[in-house]
Amino acid sequence: MEIAGLVLPVFAIIVTGWLAGWLGYVSRSLADALVHFAYNIAMPALLVVTIAQEKAGNLLEWRFLLAFGGGSLLCFALVFLAVRAGWRRDLGSSTMIGMTAAMTNTGFVALPILHAIYGQPAVLPAAVATVFIAAVMFPVAVVLLESDRHDARASSTGAAVLLKQIVLNPMVLSTLVGLAWAIVGLPLPAPLAAYLNILAAALTPCALFAIGLGLSLEGLRANLTASIVLAAVKLVVMPMIVYGLCVASSLNPLYTLAAVICAAVPTAKTVYILAGAYKVEEPLVAATVSVTTLLSVATLLGWLYVLSGLPVHAS
Repeated sequence: MEIAGLVLPVFAIIVTGWLAGWLGYVSRSLADALVHFAYNIAMPALLVVTIAQEKAGNLLEWRFLLAFGGGSLLCFALVFLAVRAGWRRDLGSSTMIGMTAAMTNTGFVALPILHAIYGQPAVLPAAVATVFIAAVMFPVAVVLLESDRHDARASSTGAAVLLKQIVLNPMVLSTLVGLAWAIVGLPLPAPLAAYLNILAAALTPCALFAIGLGLSLEGLRANLTASIVLAAVKLVVMPMIVYGLCVASSLNPLYTLAAVICAAVPTAKTVYILAGAYKVEEPLVAATVSVTTLLSVATLLGWLYVLSGLPVHAS
């Protein structure tokens, strides 16, 4: 019930957005504006406030980073290569599909689940996973997507222009700012933290509502097979890879459980923000976010049952 209570409201907001668009209550064209706000304002605020308030030393638990981070990158690489070789998609589409299968919703699903069941000690690994996604997965996605854009335009623009576009990207820039603040070690002033948290709080409703608003039954049906395959990779294959890396690195039980649960939650809604910002694979990403959100109610219960033998005490 803990998991259903956390995941079902997320799915309900997606459905609300879809109903609003289907009934004509809200224009579907508003989805682009919501994505633009989320990508350029709300998400950067969340990245800065999340990374800046974490001690730099806490971000370097190498076994956890190897298990969760390595599993995330390996899952992305496998799907990316399969799409490039099998589906013959371009760099942008392959990147977005790979991230849809590998980028996970740690901050808004895994962290509250782990906190509710296992208490405060389980929050740190979930926070580290969230920072890894912000500091590594997002920049990797942006670099590849910007590279695809660069290739699609006239090649007269040089490498310096491409580098500038990457560094000034809102996702990358906010990650760099947060990392710099964490390394310096200064506390984030309370008014600044409150300001950023207010903006960051808008991300979840904006992103989820935009997913639903931009989702059509035709688009869902057209992408159902692909989204189910990606959901199977995201909810089953990726947690298995992460668990194998946990065992191989002798990660302690609490961090092992946290790594697997972080890998087993739905696709991050922020992948849709990326898809919307770059206009790449939006219908497929929206369908996969919806499918993984719905199916994760069952798969998360399964993973918690599988991991129940680990010597971790619930709070």
